[in-house]
Amino acid sequence: MATTDDGTRTTFLREVRSAVTPHASLLVLGVLGLMIAFITSYTGAFHHPRPTDVPFGVVAPAQARGQLVGKLSRLPGSPLDPRAVPSERAARARLADRTLDGVLIVDPRGRTDRLLVASGGGASLAQAVELVVRSAEKAERRTVRTVDVIPADPGDSRSLSSFYLVVGWCVGGYLCAAILAISAGARPSNGHRAVIRLAALALYALAAGLAGTLIVGPVLDALPGTFFGLWGLGALVVFAVGATTLACQALLGIIGIGLAILLIVILGNPSAGGAYPYPMLPPFWRALGPALPPGAGTWAARSLAYFRGNALTGPLLVLSAWAAGGTVITLARSILRTKDGNPS
Repeated sequence: MATTDDGTRTTFLREVRSAVTPHASLLVLGVLGLMIAFITSYTGAFHHPRPTDVPFGVVAPAQARGQLVGKLSRLPGSPLDPRAVPSERAARARLADRTLDGVLIVDPRGRTDRLLVASGGGASLAQAVELVVRSAEKAERRTVRTVDVIPADPGDSRSLSSFYLVVGWCVGGYLCAAILAISAGARPSNGHRAVIRLAALALYALAAGLAGTLIVGPVLDALPGTFFGLWGLGALVVFAVGATTLACQALLGIIGIGLAILLIVILGNPSAGGAYPYPMLPPFWRALGPALPPGAGTWAARSLAYFRGNALTGPLLVLSAWAAGGTVITLARSILRTKDGNPS
């Protein structure tokens, strides 16, 4: 009886060792690390949103302008970064080109001023600015009337459709690249195979950009903006994320998928300025977001939808850099593998 039990135990332990290999153990630990990073990043970015150094304009009579700017700059917690603006026309232009997120227009003949906001750039930020300004005006025994000069579309009441659209494109990009890798080995074994993967990714990016644009536009009427502009942006976002994923896989094999998830999902999504625009994020996330594909894509999508394509150059350069960098690394790594004597 004891011999039978010992044999069963030995068989069980042998099966455990064969199932839980060192490689599998490392992958499981990697997944655990990604989970912890996911919880930490999202909680760290979103648990205490508050406006900090929001670009803010002040239109006021010359004799009162400097004093008012000084008072607003000294508010507790530094919620605003105020600067004088010469006229309401100039203020509206700076809201439209996304250099300002709010403007206070002082009425020299009365006690009710106007606050101009642009909720198309983020409803949560517009509301936060309104609360700050109302409190500051109340302390001066004045009132304020809010005017939303660039409102979010009725089908996009919280101005979140741009963010969700870009997140969907990003997910599609790295999943497509992961499938291309898993189907025939994580590392492309020669330059020819790498070119085929990149070409397949490019075709997929065009289809994914079109599909996303159709869904948020004609199908759901959730986001305004130029159809072809959003389609082109979607194709660029998908290809940039996919090429980055292919590059990570070319460098690290299957572990590269985890690195891509770290860059795009764990670091990129909470810093994208979606639910909370950049001025409401902690400093680390505010600085990181514009440099990653989700942040660049979200900013660009909102610019196309609500700001007539203003302030697009920077985000498009960021996305192009990720796309070009991923392409070059994927091709270079596969060519080097061939030269090292590892052809397919």
